Amino acid sequence: MKLKSRLVGRKTLSTLLLASAGLFCAAALADQPQAAVTAPAVEHEAPVPLLWKASNGERAVYLLGSFHLLKPDDYPLSADVDAAFGDSEEVVFEIPPEQLQSPELGMKMGQAAMRTDGTPLNSALPEETVAALDAWTTENAAQLQQMQLAPEVLQMFQPWFVSLMVTVTEMGKFGLDPELGLDNHMAKRAAEAGKRTSGLETADQQIAFFTGMSDQEQLQFLQSSLEGTGEEGQAEIAKLHDAWRSGDEKAIWDGMAVEMAEEFPALYQRINVERNDAWLPQIEAMLGADGTGNTLVVVGALHLLGEDGVVEKLAANGYQIERICTACSE
Repeated sequence: MKLKSRLVGRKTLSTLLLASAGLFCAAALADQPQAAVTAPAVEHEAPVPLLWKASNGERAVYLLGSFHLLKPDDYPLSADVDAAFGDSEEVVFEIPPEQLQSPELGMKMGQAAMRTDGTPLNSALPEETVAALDAWTTENAAQLQQMQLAPEVLQMFQPWFVSLMVTVTEMGKFGLDPELGLDNHMAKRAAEAGKRTSGLETADQQIAFFTGMSDQEQLQFLQSSLEGTGEEGQAEIAKLHDAWRSGDEKAIWDGMAVEMAEEFPALYQRINVERNDAWLPQIEAMLGADGTGNTLVVVGALHLLGEDGVVEKLAANGYQIERICTACSE
C-alpha cells in the first residue's frame, strides 16, 4: 500500500512523533492492559545519550533528548545520564508527569479529536486515501480491536488523531513501547528518588498543537502516516531509532528535521520552533541566581537540535554549553 503524494515523506511523520507525540502515546494506551515489562536477558550496550550541560556559574541545567517509545534493550541507560540525574534536584518534562500519567488524558485527547459535523472521516478524504486507510484498518483489525477502535469508530475522529494511531501501531510492530519511553522511565525514577518534577507546558497546550492543524495539514499528515507503513516504513522507524541510540544528532537533524521543515513549514514552526522559544525563558530561569540547585530537562530530542534547538539558543544567549558524551570521547 503506497500513496502517490509528493507532498509528504515517511521520515517526516516519524520526526513529528519524535518531537511531540509522547503525550498521545501515553493517552492512546492509558486505558489498555499493558504487557509486563521485563529486563533484557542479555545486557546490551547503553545508548549514546543526546545530553548537554548548560552552565551559568555554579548553576547547571542538563538537557536530555528523549525518544518517546523504546525497547527493553534500550536499558540500562548510559552512566552519563545516571550522573546527570544524580546531580539534579528537579526533573522537568514537556508536561508534568501527573498529567501525562492521568487516566483522564486519553479521554481528553479523544474528545478533542471527535468530528463535530456529523460526517464520517472518509467523506473528507480523497479516494486514494480512503482506499489506503481501509486497507490499513483491515490489516490491523486485531490491534485496533484491542484498543476498542473498530473501523467504524475511527470514522468518528479527525485525521490527525487517526494519523497518530497509525503511527503508534506501526511503531508498536517494531517493538517500541510508550511504557518504556525515556520520559516515562525518567518520571518513574524521579518519583522513586523523591525528586521534584514539573513540566514546561500543559497537556491542553500539547493537544492544541494537533487541533490547530489546518485541514490540509491533517490530510498530509494522514497520507504520510499511511505511507510510513509496511516494510519500508519499518525500515524508516529502525533508522530513526538507531540514530537516537547512537546519539547521532546530525543524522536526526539532517535526515528528519530538514525534511519536516520543508514539507510542513507551518506545523514545524508551531510544534518545534515556537515551543522551543516558549521554553527558553523557563530554562534560563532555572539557570538564574534564584534557582534551587541543578535541573535535568527531558524533552523530545528534536527540540534540542539544530539552529532552532534549545541548545544553540542557550549558547547564543551566552550560557556555557558542553555535550556530555563519554562514549563520544572514547
